[in-house]
Amino acid sequence: MRSRSRRSDAGQALLLGWRAAPLLLAGYLVFALIAALLPVLAAWTTKLVIDSVAGRGEWSDMVWAVVGLAASGLLLAGVEHVNTYLRAETDRRIALRSREQLFAAVARHVGLGRIEQRSFHDRVRLAQEAGRSAPGSVVSGLVNAGRGGLTLAGFLGSLLYLNPTLTLAVVLAAVPALLAEIALARRRAGMLTEMSPVMRREAWFAQLLLDVRAAKEIRLFDLSRFFRQRMMSDLTTANQRARKIDRSELLTQGTLSALSAAVAGAGLLWTVWAAHTGAISVGDIAVFIAALAGVQAALALLTQYYGLAHQSLLMFAHYLDVIHDDSDLPIPARAVATPRLSGQIELRDVWFRYAPDLPWVLRGLDFVIPHGTTTAIVGPNGAGKSTLIKLLCRFYDPTRGQILWDGLDLRTLDPLSLRSRMSAVFQDFMEYDLTAAENIGLGDITALPDRSRLAEAARQAGVHDMISALPQSYDTMLSRRLPGDTGSLGSGVSLSTGQWQRVALARGLLRGPRDVLILDEPSSGLDPEAEYEIHSALRTLRAGRTSVLISHRLSAVRSADIIGVIENGRLVEQGPHDRLMAVDGQYARLFSVQARGYVGR
Repeated sequence: MRSRSRRSDAGQALLLGWRAAPLLLAGYLVFALIAALLPVLAAWTTKLVIDSVAGRGEWSDMVWAVVGLAASGLLLAGVEHVNTYLRAETDRRIALRSREQLFAAVARHVGLGRIEQRSFHDRVRLAQEAGRSAPGSVVSGLVNAGRGGLTLAGFLGSLLYLNPTLTLAVVLAAVPALLAEIALARRRAGMLTEMSPVMRREAWFAQLLLDVRAAKEIRLFDLSRFFRQRMMSDLTTANQRARKIDRSELLTQGTLSALSAAVAGAGLLWTVWAAHTGAISVGDIAVFIAALAGVQAALALLTQYYGLAHQSLLMFAHYLDVIHDDSDLPIPARAVATPRLSGQIELRDVWFRYAPDLPWVLRGLDFVIPHGTTTAIVGPNGAGKSTLIKLLCRFYDPTRGQILWDGLDLRTLDPLSLRSRMSAVFQDFMEYDLTAAENIGLGDITALPDRSRLAEAARQAGVHDMISALPQSYDTMLSRRLPGDTGSLGSGVSLSTGQWQRVALARGLLRGPRDVLILDEPSSGLDPEAEYEIHSALRTLRAGRTSVLISHRLSAVRSADIIGVIENGRLVEQGPHDRLMAVDGQYARLFSVQARGYVGR
């Protein structure tokens, strides 16, 4: 966590509020100031009314005093309603801006290093909660604490006028309340930080119990009770921690309230005695009672909102940590625009592991992907194939070694510029709860309005006829979980895994002839006939283009110009299919095993 002062964080919260809603915040401050002074005005107006009646003053003076009292009460009621509206609208504007800033900050992590860390998800979850409420709470807390301070100053002046000693006692009684509220705010914020992993896990179990993909196994294996128990265990743990703090708060605030009541009782006894002896007027009694109640209310407001602001600042720190976090990948200040690939991509002594305490995934990999060729990467699970793809896309940088694009180290290139030169279909492709057109159009959002381009990509992926037969064709929602623009849930459809695979393939093909086409298990969810059709189409599309193909089905890679065999993070063989079969090494063994599985023995 960055080293920052609470004052600095408060300044950033106020700046965020000002940028989100300057006029609303200004109005909120003005009306808060008016609301702070009106109770003091009402107390002194009440004194004038009572003294006029008790002293049998002029009728006109009484009328004006009563009018002033009524006006101050009416104005206070109206100001409170306006304040409530201004606070709510300001909070909404701040929450909107803070959410946009948060996810813009998350998007600055152009790699996968952060997004694949559990700790980062906990930080973002805390930042989301803080960003949704903390900035507005900080602003409201500071404004209302200031309001309480102004009201307190007015009433303390009134009390000081009547009894300086009692004023000191009232102030001293409030100090423990303020300190206790600060301590409780720290404990609440600490609990939220500590419980974040637990609550994220509880939310995951709740989501899992409603997940369509998990529904079959949950019902077949009767897992509902098991996951419910896990969910309820986490929720119970969080509740126990919150209950402990609530009990401490109840005890602390109950004790302090009793202390305040004792001071108020003593003050009231003195006031009655002073009025009885003629030291003060009857109207002064009203002022004293109003001032005493006002001081205690203002102190309560001050401590409450100061505690709220303090707690919100502690949470706001999580938001600021994410907002000001550096990118997960070092990007040079003057990153080079990625040139068109004309030579080769070279992996030179590439070593990689995901963390210093984790094993090596790639170990001294030397490999060349020539321009205009199809290069296949094969090997057993865990060999490092998917990691290699992540490095080629610069989702990570090598721990040691270099990846060169026509001689340029990928670290010197702008990641977005590099990826604009690529198209890809990943094995763990996304199934977006959007329309068919949008699911394909996300491959190149500039093509979303161009249905002819979407249809052409769908034809190349062999999915155009299927989409055309849907109830609303390309406008059909590919989801039964989320509503479309019409709000209807019933109009969505569910696709099979193979159909989704073709949609994802169309999304990748929509980008057109990019410099590099990456195909990571592009036919894993297809039946044999569909797989043959897709690979036949892909062979045509790959012609003359630089392609990287990963597949466990070696029959799909035999036509590649170069086949690299990776095992335990090392390149053990490379060459065309015929040469590797002739060498009778690892590739030949894997190919023969698969072939025997198809033809039998």
